[in-house]
Amino acid sequence: MENTDTVHNVTVCTLCSCYPWPVLGLPPSWYKDPAYRARVVREPRKVLAEMGLELGDDVEIIVRDSSAEVRWLVLPQRPAGTENLSEEELIPLITRDALVGVARVSAP
Repeated sequence: MENTDTVHNVTVCTLCSCYPWPVLGLPPSWYKDPAYRARVVREPRKVLAEMGLELGDDVEIIVRDSSAEVRWLVLPQRPAGTENLSEEELIPLITRDALVGVARVSAP
């Protein structure tokens, strides 16, 4: 799912904490926490703010529920000021948290 100026995606697994560990490594403890899994569905804006990601009211938040059959990853929005960076220069900016949607990619 692609994040844009008006849409922000976040992933969760409400049933069993499915996580794309072959791609992202071991999951953070909060991702598997039942409280996070329940709250991010009910109040995603509040949970993201508690994690340090403040989104404007004009940004729609879409919560994607991963399962054993489907694992979601977020395509983070390119940060302003990185238009002239190469793919090799952009790669280190992308974090695990950005790929699950609880953070944005920051410009260097």
